[in-house]
Amino acid sequence: MSEFDRWETRFAAPGYVFGEAPNAFLAAQKTRLPGRGRALAVSDGEGRNGVWLAEQGLDVVSMDFSPSAQAKALALAARRGVTITTELADMDTYPWPEDTYDVVAAIFIQFLGPPGRARAFAGMRRTLKPGGLLLMQGYTPAQLAHGTGGPKQLENLYTRALLAAEFSDMAALTITDYEADLQEGAGHRGFSAVIDLIAVK
Repeated sequence: MSEFDRWETRFAAPGYVFGEAPNAFLAAQKTRLPGRGRALAVSDGEGRNGVWLAEQGLDVVSMDFSPSAQAKALALAARRGVTITTELADMDTYPWPEDTYDVVAAIFIQFLGPPGRARAFAGMRRTLKPGGLLLMQGYTPAQLAHGTGGPKQLENLYTRALLAAEFSDMAALTITDYEADLQEGAGHRGFSAVIDLIAVK
């Protein structure tokens, strides 16, 4: 089964795989968000994070390659009384328009191996406006022992050294790795090894 088919099948099932509430790390950054502006939710799946960003007053593009996920994202936005724009796109081939977004949120997007990840990280830097905010959360290699979500490929996981090297050209760079009990739908549930990145272009 291809990666697309795997996710499309998963998202086509009833319910929201990762729940309807925003990612806890993202929600904790509420005071860092600008009062207005454009936000890109990268590989946003069923929209829980993009919808939350829209609730904070941002003009949101929720990007994902799954039509079923995007249909759920639009339904969630309607239930919450906000508007988002969905963009059907694969993160690995997304054009990352230059200096376009005030906020980029990249929450658990660890589907790409090192070459694709490097392209995506470069694209995120490019698509942020000067002064724009990057918020990222992912799993570390220690997650493999927990087995409570995330990729099984070691090379897809993040380390402090990896993120520090990739985003060394950004300002206000903060990287924090820790373990926490995640309760995000059926997809992310249980004790997990995660890493957060906050940076400004």
